Amino acid sequence: MDGDERATIEDFFAEDRSFPPDDRIRESALLTDASLYEEAEADFEAFWAAQARQLSWFEPFETVLSWELPFARWFEGGRLNASYNCLDRHVEAGLGDRVAYYFEGEPGDRRTITYAELLDEVSRCGNALRSLGVERGDRVAIYMPMIPELAIAMLACARIGAAHSVVFGGFSSEALRGRIEDAEAKVLITADGGWRRGQPVALKPNADAALEGGGASVAHVIVVRRLGEAAPDTAMKEGRDLWWHEVVADQPAHCPPEAMESEDLLYLLYTSGTTARPKGIMHTTAGYLTQVAFTHRYVFDLHPETDVYWCAADIGWVTGHSYIVYGPLANGATSVLYEGTPDHPGRDRWWSIIERYKVTILYCAPTAIRTFMKWGSEHLEAHDLSSLRVLGSVGEPINPEAWVWYRQHVGRDRCPVVDTWWQTETGAIMISPLPGVTTLKPGSATFPLPGIGAEVVDDAGRPVSRGGGYLTLTRPWPAMLRGIYGDPERYTETYWSRFPGRYFAGDGAKLDDDGYFWLLGRVDDVMNVSGHRVSTTEVESALVDHPSVAEAAVVGATDATTGQAIIAYVTVKAGVAADGAHGEELRRHVATRIGPIARPRAIIFTEDLPKTRSGKIMRRLLRDVAEGRDLGDTTTLADQSVVEELRSRAAEQPAEE
Repeated sequence: MDGDERATIEDFFAEDRSFPPDDRIRESALLTDASLYEEAEADFEAFWAAQARQLSWFEPFETVLSWELPFARWFEGGRLNASYNCLDRHVEAGLGDRVAYYFEGEPGDRRTITYAELLDEVSRCGNALRSLGVERGDRVAIYMPMIPELAIAMLACARIGAAHSVVFGGFSSEALRGRIEDAEAKVLITADGGWRRGQPVALKPNADAALEGGGASVAHVIVVRRLGEAAPDTAMKEGRDLWWHEVVADQPAHCPPEAMESEDLLYLLYTSGTTARPKGIMHTTAGYLTQVAFTHRYVFDLHPETDVYWCAADIGWVTGHSYIVYGPLANGATSVLYEGTPDHPGRDRWWSIIERYKVTILYCAPTAIRTFMKWGSEHLEAHDLSSLRVLGSVGEPINPEAWVWYRQHVGRDRCPVVDTWWQTETGAIMISPLPGVTTLKPGSATFPLPGIGAEVVDDAGRPVSRGGGYLTLTRPWPAMLRGIYGDPERYTETYWSRFPGRYFAGDGAKLDDDGYFWLLGRVDDVMNVSGHRVSTTEVESALVDHPSVAEAAVVGATDATTGQAIIAYVTVKAGVAADGAHGEELRRHVATRIGPIARPRAIIFTEDLPKTRSGKIMRRLLRDVAEGRDLGDTTTLADQSVVEELRSRAAEQPAEE
């Protein structure tokens, strides 16, 4: 470290394994050298302009970037349409028969939807919205399960110039109401329900409850009949509610796309803030579409003529917006769309899907990977996964051992693992390897992508060349959020005030001797133990490094002596004893792997961890359990019984000394 630089977050965990691109990948990779990085560094505006010209424009843009910190405007003067770029241009190029989506419902129903068919359905939906009075500039709320109509509704909004606001189907009626009211949505598109672990899950009652308590702006509700006979008593309010199959099916399959300004709002996506009021993140049209198409193409080394791509996220989150809908469709890719969970009807559901559709690219969350580790590799060894060639990770930092397991057992030691860092606010991937270029290190997102400026800084905002600190972005990027809906002051305060001139959204990172970026999670999850700032990610990586551990989550609990004490929640692999002796062994392992300062005060064994339905561990709830507090909102949990199990386990097991 140079001069008086001091790492703000201490760097304990070291990883010395590396995997250069193999010849099989390099033979067909879109990129095999650093030329794209050099081009972007020489003139990043010209670089992004070249990427934007890969899209189809009704009128070309005149200005690449206007930057009045913290407000950016990209590709002004141009006109285009996101739906046209995702559909029409491929059909016009003779690719109408190419499969856009292989849909698999959880009960086993399947649909194959070509680009031509998707264009027809999007056009019908766009015409239906227009018939209900939706105009350019209006907002439409969407609250649906993972079915094709969700993507169709989004693209239909984009086609007619209305901004969509997708609300994750696992959210409560209160969360839905708040988002509808903030966006002043004119129409709500929902479904009678969806399927989860073999059971029908109703959505329409939540939608009704949201509108009964507010949502006065909503004039109409369009309802997809997904559950059918499994939801025979779905209530429909006369004059307001309309069945999708009645209002959409008879519309003409031609809907002229609106010529949108580059900076016209494409969508709102609400993300939780530190206050009770969620933030409506605004993403506009041209810059967002440019960067999601670019990153989807190069991060996954996409060959749309032959690849079958599967992002196993939910469209209700930004990962689904960018890498299930807009990125893949803009690139003419064939994707898998799956409604359900990984364990229904069996724990091999994902692997059967990959085998059936010959998936070549898989993009999923580290929590899913660690769950598969816990279940054991026998579930995937029974299936032919030889079609896979690229694996991706998204959502949170991936532990090195989970990374290696992913490569070995899912990728059969053939597939590069591209670990990606980005956020709802960034809109697109920002830090990631490129399969044919980057030497990989397990657990590292490696380097900023071409055109992206990123630095790790200390508390004073000074760049850190080695060690841990705060991850910041140093210049604007095309897919960046354009603000918080209706609250520009909050946007400035939230993202641009901590380090003036730099974007900071709360993540920690460290740099190693080779300049690789290692994400350390939210800085809120950094623990202060006897004056040492210890990242939860590093302690979790040390625990998962032990051969008996499938998954671990670490939090800091208030301690009168040390400030905070490390509490670890651990799920062990099948057949491993979850007892005090093994807990002591894990405590010693962490102390050996990282140092005595990181030794957990307590190891609490659990069969599962509290996770959202998107796969993220809810560490806030773990802190509440560790400190005996009342729990906050748990409506987004995939399994709410997990928290009560943790409470009883924590009460049964005294803290280790």
